[in-house]
Amino acid sequence: MIRPLELFVGLRYVRARRRDHFISFISLVSILGITLGIAALITVLSVMNGFGKELRSRILGVASHITIAGLDGQVSDWRGVAERARGDAHVVGAAPYILGQGMLARGKAVSGALVRGVLPRQEREVSDIGDKMIEGSLAALKPGEFGVVVGAALAWKLDLAVGSLVSLVVPQAQATPAGLLPRFKRFTVVGIFRIDMYEYDSGLVLVHLDDAAKLYQLTDGNVTGVRLKLGDLDDAPRVARQLSSRIGADYIARDWTREHANFFRALQMEKTVMFVILLLIVTVAMFNLISTLVVIVTEKQSDIAILRTLGVKPRGILGIFMVQGALIGVIGTLAGTAFGVLLAYNVQTLVSLLERVLHTTFLAADVYLISELPSDLHWSDVGVIAGASLILALLSTLYPAWRASKVQPAVALRYE
Repeated sequence: MIRPLELFVGLRYVRARRRDHFISFISLVSILGITLGIAALITVLSVMNGFGKELRSRILGVASHITIAGLDGQVSDWRGVAERARGDAHVVGAAPYILGQGMLARGKAVSGALVRGVLPRQEREVSDIGDKMIEGSLAALKPGEFGVVVGAALAWKLDLAVGSLVSLVVPQAQATPAGLLPRFKRFTVVGIFRIDMYEYDSGLVLVHLDDAAKLYQLTDGNVTGVRLKLGDLDDAPRVARQLSSRIGADYIARDWTREHANFFRALQMEKTVMFVILLLIVTVAMFNLISTLVVIVTEKQSDIAILRTLGVKPRGILGIFMVQGALIGVIGTLAGTAFGVLLAYNVQTLVSLLERVLHTTFLAADVYLISELPSDLHWSDVGVIAGASLILALLSTLYPAWRASKVQPAVALRYE
């Protein structure tokens, strides 16, 4: 147990006297090392959280939070299923869809695509595509008119604009006197969207639900499934489990964490690896703290000997240097945490300032998917980082303090 004497002497050793400027300097270097390491760790993890949040919002702005599908691949009573799903307070939107594969052709240009049949009004409840239109509108999809909404990258690839005609070929054959031929239908482009996700901008097209049913030969109002949007997408796994028991055994509910599991697991793994790598920076700073305390113990051997002759026990000496090392660690941790939080909240402003000063662009919009540096500070990350730093700082004091407690007064004062 650390008593007031150990606390007083340990705090006094942190403050340098005139002849101890070197000790003060190396203590300051230790504090700065811990501060910069923690600040870098908090800032980088916040930026990674920001990128993850931005990618997740873009993906889930097109994909669904929860998808309800039939075991046989079709849902016959989608209105009833949607109504039962809306009975959950977490569900804020529901829309039917028909999903199929196709190939768009215009002249000699051909490109594969994922075809989604939607109802424009209901689709706005579950996706952001209606807000991402750069030409035309989602509402222009009318039943029986065979209009199509395409992504910006696909429109560029096939040289499409609003009003262009494009052939949509589906992988289903039809019998003709000439034999089996693939089925296709001529569509008119009524809108172009940009999500800034190449997977969707180049490979997703939207048609009206009724037109998709005719194209893929679905009868009796059958659809592929029902897409749901939640108020909080983090509730999706739990809500999906609850809906599976509510909607009946003929249907299955899958949430976004299962639909895009590999992608989001990769993001989480990348964050974990980066945390470990940056924590090594803090660990290096702790080794610097150990070196600092060893130097201080060497410089203070005569003081230690005097304290021992005055009756201070070895555990008291141990406590003195543990207080000194812990105080350096606490000051560095608090300063690094405050600096890191400040950077995390203002990283975009600082990056913009650097770009203006250096006359350059770090994330060019025509090269990178995300042209800004987003930041999303998680206080749980801050707590883990600060806690890990304090534990490392406390562990770093053990060896130098133990070494100080083993100093023999007679040996230390031999040449004094």
